[in-house]
This record gives sequence, C-alpha cells and structure tokens, in this order.
Amino acid sequence: MHVGEEKFVRSGHVRLWTERFGRPDDPTVLLVMGTSTQGIGWPDEFVEALVNSGRQVIRFDHRDTGRSDSVDFTTHPYALADMATDAAAVLDGYGVTAAHIVGTSLGAAIGQWLAVHQSARVRTLTAMASSPMGNNPGPAWAKAMAGQPAAADELPPPTTRFLSHLMASAKAPRATAQQHMNADVQTWRVLNGDVLPFDEPAARRFVERCYARANDLAAASNHDLAGRRWDDDRRASLSRITAATMVLHGSEDPLFPQAHGEALAAQIPAARLEIVPGMGHHPFFSPGLTERITDLIIGQTT
Repeated sequence: MHVGEEKFVRSGHVRLWTERFGRPDDPTVLLVMGTSTQGIGWPDEFVEALVNSGRQVIRFDHRDTGRSDSVDFTTHPYALADMATDAAAVLDGYGVTAAHIVGTSLGAAIGQWLAVHQSARVRTLTAMASSPMGNNPGPAWAKAMAGQPAAADELPPPTTRFLSHLMASAKAPRATAQQHMNADVQTWRVLNGDVLPFDEPAARRFVERCYARANDLAAASNHDLAGRRWDDDRRASLSRITAATMVLHGSEDPLFPQAHGEALAAQIPAARLEIVPGMGHHPFFSPGLTERITDLIIGQTT
C-alpha cells in the first residue's frame, strides 16, 4: 500500500484534514465523500488501484467530519457552495489547478457545483449515487412518510424500507458507543440495497475507525442542515457543465432510486450514464463492486 501524505489545509476559518497518494506530477483525482461521511470512506484498496493506474489521489474529511474542524452551525451556517469551496481549497493546498472530480452522493452534488461555477477546476466529473444538485427531495420525502405518492414532476423518494429504517433508527436506544456503532452498521446495510451481498465485518471496521478518529461525531449532523439550504447557486442549469461527465448509479439505490441518476445524466450535455446492476447507494461494502467501480473510474479519468 502506498503511504499517504497527511496535512491540514485552510478553507476560510475551517481547517481540513487531507491525505495525498501517488506522484504529484500525475493527473489528480479528488475524491469527495457523501453526507456526514469521512474521507476514509474511500477504501484504501480503491485509492491504491487509482494510484497504480498512474494517478495522484487526494481524499479529505469534510468540515464537521473526522479530523477536520467542527463548526458552530448556529453562528457559522454553511451551504453546498461552502463545501464546494472547501474542495477547491484542498486542491489549492496541493498546488493543483484542475482535477478529475469523483464524488458520491453529497460529494457528487459538490462536484456538480464545481463543474458549473468553477469549471476550470474540473477536468472530468464522476457523479455517483446522486441526484441533480437543484433537486429538492424534501416534498417527495414528506409525502412518502405520509403514505402519499410523489407528484408527476418529482423524482421518487427513498424506498419504503429506507424510510422505515430512518423512523426505527430515530426511536432506537443509543446510550452507549457500541449501540451507536451498531446502528451505523445497520444503516450501511440498508444503503447497500437488498440484491448484492453486504460485507458486515468491513462496514463495522470502517465505523469503528471513524469513531476512533473523529474530533466530534455529533457535528456531522450539520450536513443535514446544510443540505436543506436551496440557494440559487444550486439551481443553476447543469447544461453549463462542459467537463466530460460520467453518472454512476446503482439499480437498487434505496436513497436515490435509479430515476435520479437518469435525470442527472439527462441534464448534463453528453453525459455517460452507467447503471450498475444490483448496486445500492454505497458500493464499497459489497464484495466485487469496488473493483467494478474502480475500472469505470479509471476509464473516465484517462
């Protein structure tokens, strides 16, 4: 395994943990994780494969996750634009002008924002397990929770199983760290979908590692608050994206059903849509999927 170079970079008043692998002269891949998830959610074996293919790879902890700074959201509220600014600051911290942006879920929305508003920073975009950044799923979610169908012009809400899991999880006791970790592992199981196998030991190792290295676990919930802000910059047309784009989506994504990936690809000129059979919302806890995703991303970032 290549040894990463860890350092902290500044994005305004926030200090971000980052880790770089590979040769600085190689093309850069910036990995951007999803909501409330630390940068180590990009597995070491995935990073290693990208480095072995001739790429410099950078991963980082979002603000309010892992070893990055936590923010008092009441006094310093932030939105998607601020998290995209963080991603650009990470590139600046390594002297990188433009990178292949690979984002998943929230990270893919950040990638979309950069591709629209800071296009010179984006060589290519890979948007995985995401939805158009201007899509507000709140109304469809609320209707689903009330047992009502989504409107014809709304993208579908999460699956019934996922919504039921959220409601059950909110009521479950979490008095101890072990109970918290067990609940997190179960969430990853549900996000994996119901078709492909789930590697519970790998998910549990990841959760335990996250708990061990986090400065403030509770701060990650600020991402939910940031995600509810629908400023005009999020509604900018995705037709402005000029970077070569691949939309990677699982056929069994319980959070953003397949129609979200299809809608995203349809809005980006010449976007390539790759539907991965059986994949849920997060591919890295299903045996064999990491290799499949790696091959697709290597092809995209050539």
